[in-house]
Amino acid sequence: MVTNVTMPSAAGDQSGEAPLVKATDLHRSYGATVAVDGVSFELRRGEILGFLGPNGAGKSTTLKILTGTIAADSGSALISGINIEESPLEARKRFGYLPESLPFYWEMSVGDYLRFIGKARGLGGDHLRRRVDEVIDLLGLGRMRWRTTGALSKGFRQRVGLAQALIHDPEILILDEPTNGLDPQQIIEVRALIQNLANTRAIIFSTHILQEIAEICTRIMVIHSGKLVADAKPGELSGETSDGWEVVISGADISGTDWRRLSLEKAGSIRGGEHLLTYRGSGTPDITAIEAAARETSATLLEVRRPRKTLESAYLELTGMAAKGRGGGR
Repeated sequence: MVTNVTMPSAAGDQSGEAPLVKATDLHRSYGATVAVDGVSFELRRGEILGFLGPNGAGKSTTLKILTGTIAADSGSALISGINIEESPLEARKRFGYLPESLPFYWEMSVGDYLRFIGKARGLGGDHLRRRVDEVIDLLGLGRMRWRTTGALSKGFRQRVGLAQALIHDPEILILDEPTNGLDPQQIIEVRALIQNLANTRAIIFSTHILQEIAEICTRIMVIHSGKLVADAKPGELSGETSDGWEVVISGADISGTDWRRLSLEKAGSIRGGEHLLTYRGSGTPDITAIEAAARETSATLLEVRRPRKTLESAYLELTGMAAKGRGGGR
């Protein structure tokens, strides 16, 4: 089982630059429920950190602590070296935040809403007008500029949410489910945008979609029951070689032979209309005995392999969900 994978940030090690985000031993409880339990990590410019975990694992609570929306019971969060609890206004100038549920003023047009957010961020005059134009163009909101936010589809509201997070051109982006509600083409566009923005920024985004993590992240953190259970590059989580090995047989079942003497555990599957049987074992496979067992039953020996874990299987093991199927967390 994959547990407690902890890897240093390659980007941070090479640059020598101080972390843009530094969380130290964060704790937060709601009554008897522990939401965040000793979370610590650092994030540097150029990194895209995928924050992954089941529903209720503590992802959103951690992001709310980092953004000063709620306070930690203990521990500290530094944004560009500024303590978010001690100097919240100064720290908030350094990041853009897209919460899971972004409040809108439904009667405002998209352009007016972004101007309002820009003014709240301290922008004004030509700079404000230029930034509103830039983020509208960047997020493909041109034809929605004069439409009220209350009349937008969920996907376009999400784009407006990204636009407000970028209006002041922050060096840190904190995004909670940024592709929620977008259609497939919009998801592709937003992923490309995030990758482009990371050239000069540090980005954290929370998601429960494994494909998004694999597509764009330079680093993955998995949180479960409030604790960080992994911090690694995507390939380091999914590329681990299993201790066991597998035999794939086509056609006949070799269990008519004394297959238990081969130290194999049988599992069947149907793929592509062909009956394939997979046998799992540990230790060193006896290839000669396996070939003999296949010949006895006229089966075709397709492969003897040492499988590699997928990101999905690593995630399920880390969050203790492998035995429960794909059910969500608490």
